[in-house]
Amino acid sequence: MNRLIPGAFAAASAFCASSTPAVALPDPAIDVPLSKSSGTAVLAGGCFWGMDGVFKHVKGVTRVVAGYAGGKADTARYELVSSGQTGHAESVRITYDPARIRYGQLLKVFFSVAHDPTQLNRQGPDSGTQYRSAVFYVDAEQKRVALAYIAQLQAAHVFSQPIVTQVSPLTGFYDAEAHHQDYLAHHPNQPYIVVNDAPKIEHLRQQLPALYMNPAESR
Repeated sequence: MNRLIPGAFAAASAFCASSTPAVALPDPAIDVPLSKSSGTAVLAGGCFWGMDGVFKHVKGVTRVVAGYAGGKADTARYELVSSGQTGHAESVRITYDPARIRYGQLLKVFFSVAHDPTQLNRQGPDSGTQYRSAVFYVDAEQKRVALAYIAQLQAAHVFSQPIVTQVSPLTGFYDAEAHHQDYLAHHPNQPYIVVNDAPKIEHLRQQLPALYMNPAESR
């Protein structure tokens, strides 16, 4: 993981402010049917610290775990994933209440404020296939909704560049090491977090206020 050091803070701040703008998106025209059972979504969009932090501020989300998806169990370790040779992407597993938030709304957060889906194998200062944009679907319904929403966004030309997000079946999710869990909450003043991830949460609050939740609120 290419993490910023304090000396690189100012330059990186200017770079990231221009390279990862939040985008106002339409609601998905097609969504997963409402359900009374708990739902799971697995998404990859760059460093999992920021993805974890964003989705923990989304109403209806009950749990977020940082981890690895796309590769095999025996390579799901940080030092191996960071090589970019394992097939894994840094990802988050989101558990949510489908009665409070639909799968398509999670995708709206993902594409609008959680990351830039037009960056190929990178996000901001981090580069490599482990930082790729990906939706790992757990069933045919999620696949259908993800592909339809990407097509909808492409047709609406909401981004200046093509969406490069992969839509792939989830073959396994492997929890990241303990020190990567809740990293943003534990290190809010770390320069990398301040520059790259904290603005995403503010974009969520401003652009999608109906979905934003202060962690102090009850889930």
